[in-house]
Amino acid sequence: MKKENVYGSFGILTKEEMLEEKLDFKKLKIGIPKETSFQENRISLTPDAVSLLVHNGHYIVLESTAGDGANFSDKEYSDAGAEIVFSKEEVYQSDVVIKIEPPTDSEIKLLKKDQQLISAIQLETREKKYFQSLLEKNITSIAIEHIRDNEGKLPLLRSMSEIAGTSSLLIASEYLSNVNNGKGLILGGITGISPTDVVIIGAGTVGEYACKTAIGLGANVRVFDTSLSRLKRLEDISNRNISTSLIVPKILRKALRRADVVVGALRSGDGRTPCVVSEEMIKEMKEGSVIIDVSIDSGGCFETSDVTSHKNPIFTKHGVIHYCVPNIASRVARTSSYAICNVISPILIKMGEEGGIKNLIKKDEGIRSSIYTFKNMMTNKTLSKMFDFPYKDLDLIITAL
Repeated sequence: MKKENVYGSFGILTKEEMLEEKLDFKKLKIGIPKETSFQENRISLTPDAVSLLVHNGHYIVLESTAGDGANFSDKEYSDAGAEIVFSKEEVYQSDVVIKIEPPTDSEIKLLKKDQQLISAIQLETREKKYFQSLLEKNITSIAIEHIRDNEGKLPLLRSMSEIAGTSSLLIASEYLSNVNNGKGLILGGITGISPTDVVIIGAGTVGEYACKTAIGLGANVRVFDTSLSRLKRLEDISNRNISTSLIVPKILRKALRRADVVVGALRSGDGRTPCVVSEEMIKEMKEGSVIIDVSIDSGGCFETSDVTSHKNPIFTKHGVIHYCVPNIASRVARTSSYAICNVISPILIKMGEEGGIKNLIKKDEGIRSSIYTFKNMMTNKTLSKMFDFPYKDLDLIITAL
C-alpha cells in the first residue's frame, strides 16, 4: 500500500509515521489559580499560550480574574478556549497546577494525590512542613526558577533579571524628576551638559541590563563587582563605554559620593546578599540621589535598606531616596507574564507530546534538574540536607520507570 506523505514539524512524514509519533500523546487538564501572594500581579500563561495549548488538545481551567493583575481579562482567556471558574477548588482538580508563587498552606490542602505542580520554590521562605505536605500527597513538583534550557542556562531567572535591570534605571529616572519631588535631573545627558553618574554594584544579568539602559540614556556608568571575569565580560559587551572596579571600600566610597543613581545588583548565591555599602557611605552621598536595591529580595546590599512595597515604594534616609521593593518584575506584570509563559508553555506541550511527566523527565535533563519532589520522594540533594529528608536520586528512579 502506498503511503501518503504529509509535512510534519521534523520534515516529511508518512501518515502512518505521524500517527505513531502521537501514540503517547496525553491530554492534560491544566489549572491556573489566581495568585494571592502580596504584590504578585503576574500570571503563568497568557491568552495566546492558552490558545496554543487548547489547539494542541489540552484543557485549561482558569480561576476568574486570575489575569487582572497583568491586564488580561477573563474574556480574553475564554475566547482563547479556557474554562473560567469561580471556585479555587475546581482549579485544583486539574492534572497540572501552574502558579507563579509557591502554593500557600490553604492551597496545598486543595492539591489532590499524584498531581503535578509547576511554581517557584523560593527556598528562603520555605519550611519543612511545606515539602512534607507535598510528599504526603505524592506531588511531582517543578521549580520554575531551576528549569534549565538546552545550554544549561536558567531562562526564567535570566528573563526576570533582564526586566529588573532595565526597570531599575527607569524607576531611578522617575525619582530624579521634579514630578516625584526629585532633584529635577534627566537620567542620561544632553549636549553641553554633564551627564548623570550611575554606579552599578554587581555585574551579573541585572547589572548588565542596568548598564545597557544607562549607557543608552547617555549616563556615565561605573560598575563594581567581586569578579574580574564578570567585569571583563561587561566591558566587552558595552564596547568599553563604562569604567569598572573590584569592590574596594575606598574606591566604592569615592564613586558613591559622585553618584546620582546607585543600583544594588549583587548576586546572593545560596545565602544573604553581602552588605557592601555602609551607612557611613550613604551619609556622604549627594542629597537627592537615588538608590535602587534590586538585591533586597535576599537581604539587600545597602546597610540602610528596608523592604518597601509597590504602593509605598520609597523612603528617604540621610537625604538619599531608597527604592527597596522586592519582585520588581511584578511592576511590569504583563511583560513579565509573557517572559514566564515563554518558559512554561513549551514544557506543557512537551509533557503532552511525551505522554506525561514521567516520559518527559526521562528525555529532558533540564526539566529533571528542576524537580524537587517526585511522588513521595525528595529528589533534591540540597533540600534533603536542609530539612532532613531521605534523598532519592531522580536519575536512578527514572531508570526503573
